[in-house]
Amino acid sequence: MNRYTWRTGVLELVMGLSAIVFLIPVWILANLSVRKLSDSSSPLFPTQQPTLANFVTAWENGRLAKAMFTSGYIVVISVTLLVGIAALASYPLARATTRFSRFAYMFFMAGLLLPYQLIFIPLYQTFTGLGLMGPRAPIALIIFYIGHHLPFSVFLFTSFLRAIPTDYDDAASIDGCGRFQTFWHVLFPLLGPVTGTVVILNVIFIWNDFMTPLLYLSGSRNLTLPVAIQGFVGEYTADWPTIFAGLIISMIPVLLAYFALQKRIMQGFTAGIKG
Repeated sequence: MNRYTWRTGVLELVMGLSAIVFLIPVWILANLSVRKLSDSSSPLFPTQQPTLANFVTAWENGRLAKAMFTSGYIVVISVTLLVGIAALASYPLARATTRFSRFAYMFFMAGLLLPYQLIFIPLYQTFTGLGLMGPRAPIALIIFYIGHHLPFSVFLFTSFLRAIPTDYDDAASIDGCGRFQTFWHVLFPLLGPVTGTVVILNVIFIWNDFMTPLLYLSGSRNLTLPVAIQGFVGEYTADWPTIFAGLIISMIPVLLAYFALQKRIMQGFTAGIKG
């Protein structure tokens, strides 16, 4: 049995202090969300007269219900297509050993090095020319997110598939399965951990993205949650308690998705480290 030493005590103390440092912003967020606008005391001190009216104001005046629906279907469609395209593209990249496959893989990885801010304006002009702005702007956002997150998703799927022995492919081939049947019925069920990782990482980024929807959805009635919450910031004033209440509302779906997929995320990272 390991004895409790002074090193263990110091380590626990450091971990406890680190947890406190990370929890301070969460405490400020929760504390200000239930504070009245007239309260000017320090955000570190508990609110004397907490109120939930800020949540009601954020939900009704900010039209967060419609914004949450818009963010939801953009995230669901984008992530679903991302998982399908990235998984199918990764299978031949992980199994083929030709020079072309290596070149194709490096071509995908080059997308990780390009700053996406450089293509904002050219893509906006392209989507405008295709008639995807205005009411169809969510379609342009979905196309953008798929293209932007595809390299990283392909990287994760390919790395995981390379760790799976080719014996599964050979056994499926002997049983009469084609390439697609082998992937769908044999390999894809084994990709559960990395699929959960790809899903939650993309969900978090797309759900919290502010800059891209602000550019593509400007002038549109279909606003995502971050853009809708930004509407509480005026030119000279800002309703901070309502803003923080709206932020907490926007965090709830992502937190639920994370807790639901937490086990698969840890399995995906562990498998990636072992591979």
